[in-house]
Amino acid sequence: MEDNMAGPSGIPGMRGPGGGGRANMRAKAERPKNMKNTILRLLGYMSETKAQLIVALIASMLSTLCNLAASYMIRPIINTYILPVDGSSGNPQGLFMAVCVMAVVYAGSFVGMYIQMRLMLSVSQSALRRMRHDLFTHMKDMPVRFFDTNSNGDLMSRYTNDIDAVGEMMNNTIVQFIAGIMTLIGTLSMMIYTNIWLALVTFVMTPVMIKAGRFLIKRSRRYYAMQQESIGRLNGYIEETITGQKVVKVFNHEEKAIEEFREYNNDLKDKQINAQFFGGIMGPVVGNLGQVNYSLTAMLGGIFCVLKGFDVGGVTIFVTYARQFSRPVNELSSQMNTIFSALAGAERVFGVMDMDTEAVSGRTGEIMPVRGDIEFRDVTFGYNPDRIILKDISLKASKGQKIAFVGSTGAGKTTITNLLTRFYEIQSGLITIDGRDIRTIDKDELRKNIALVLQDTHLFTGTVMENIRYGRPDATDDEVRQAAMTANADYFINRLENGYDTMLEKDGSNLSQGQRQLLNIARAALSKAPILILDEATSSVDTRTERQIQDAMDRLMAERTTFVIAHRLSTIRNSDSIIVLEHGSIIEKAHMSSFLQITADIMSCIQAGRFWDKVL
Repeated sequence: MEDNMAGPSGIPGMRGPGGGGRANMRAKAERPKNMKNTILRLLGYMSETKAQLIVALIASMLSTLCNLAASYMIRPIINTYILPVDGSSGNPQGLFMAVCVMAVVYAGSFVGMYIQMRLMLSVSQSALRRMRHDLFTHMKDMPVRFFDTNSNGDLMSRYTNDIDAVGEMMNNTIVQFIAGIMTLIGTLSMMIYTNIWLALVTFVMTPVMIKAGRFLIKRSRRYYAMQQESIGRLNGYIEETITGQKVVKVFNHEEKAIEEFREYNNDLKDKQINAQFFGGIMGPVVGNLGQVNYSLTAMLGGIFCVLKGFDVGGVTIFVTYARQFSRPVNELSSQMNTIFSALAGAERVFGVMDMDTEAVSGRTGEIMPVRGDIEFRDVTFGYNPDRIILKDISLKASKGQKIAFVGSTGAGKTTITNLLTRFYEIQSGLITIDGRDIRTIDKDELRKNIALVLQDTHLFTGTVMENIRYGRPDATDDEVRQAAMTANADYFINRLENGYDTMLEKDGSNLSQGQRQLLNIARAALSKAPILILDEATSSVDTRTERQIQDAMDRLMAERTTFVIAHRLSTIRNSDSIIVLEHGSIIEKAHMSSFLQITADIMSCIQAGRFWDKVL
């Protein structure tokens, strides 16, 4: 686009390899706004596979119960077969049978854990698939302003880094979390059942562990949000620098690009150090507090055995439960870096999903056929409300007319076409097609009747035929070939190695610029849209290729209402009228015949040596 476009961005980003986002990078990242809501939304994605989730929960409960039961069996084994409380000798045969039963119970715990992990992996991957689908579907419906004002690399980071972080949490941490919660509840219940006084030690230590965890969580959450934002900015800079590598090299910008990359990279390093530090020390801190709980329990248990007659088996299983109680807390604490990274990533993903999509206001149903009578009536528009680009634009184009827009860069030529396609909405005024306000027409139906050929070509990975068929997916092969003939593209396509089945790579890098533009024109021809917009379609090709493209465009413009944006006189020579724009206003309107007559008069004066007479 030639016009300056600046708008409020919903996502931090930067523009170009010059480092325009440095101010954003230094800005302090906000802490997550609503962690509870983020967690509930993630659980909502998982709940769509309820049957698997319920079976996984049952399996987890079975595994926990078997594990607790096996641990409790140590008490009767010690008190009955190893150190009988009645003072009798041990019973090796009974001990062997008891150990075999314990092994079976532990096997049940293993089976339950296996089922739980398999099902939870399936649940988590299904949730991630739906999340990626929802993000892509939502982003597809975002307005053009969203993509114009956000870095491509930062948007791609939502699909890669952020969703990958969520996937790592769902694959591993959630399994541990479910098992850990059940283990904590079951272990605490068994500790109370075994000895309420020893259980009080755990009751006292638990709030201490929780308070220490909350202290570290509060800081970790903020740093992980900052880390994810910094990753997005770094990815955006990398993507834009690699895309503009030719420009970087031709202007010897390598050292400057390295310096700016180092700045973004160091910023990410600093944020990752803080995030990983607070997330990493949580495990050791909580683990050491758990060891304190274990030591106090063992000490008091020994005292109870000596002074209160508490059985050795009871002390043994209680210290085992004390260790089991600390283990899930320690494991969850060690996973805090994964949890916070995932929640920060999920919040960024949901942040995009919560943005307003492009409004599809208007009547539903077909609006065909469209004649192509277009009118702009007192249209005023600015990409930012405080900076007006177009001022009271009024013009008419009848069916089949070719209207050319000329003017300096930034005058507002491309903006007019952006408003006609409703890529942006006008602030005031009226735009009509066949007398109907375009705001009352469904956007999909509106755009079906407009074909667009831009200066910057874009081809997709696929065959030549598939790329042309993008203009009308239901077109037959014969219609595709006819469109290519209309665009003067059939000749060079048949000379390709596989003709129409030739695969295009990297935006058509195996074709010349002119050939890519001819395919774009063929795509527009195939659409059969009654309204055509040509935005500097020949500005980046040589004179010979321009003549080929011009011939193709002349056939394409036949019987279509056409808006042509160009700087070259050859591109607009067949136009019915010319509109001159400057600073967002129409300063001149002229019919092409008058324009050509003026040009001819000037040329004749130059040849007769009376140029200044004509000018004066």
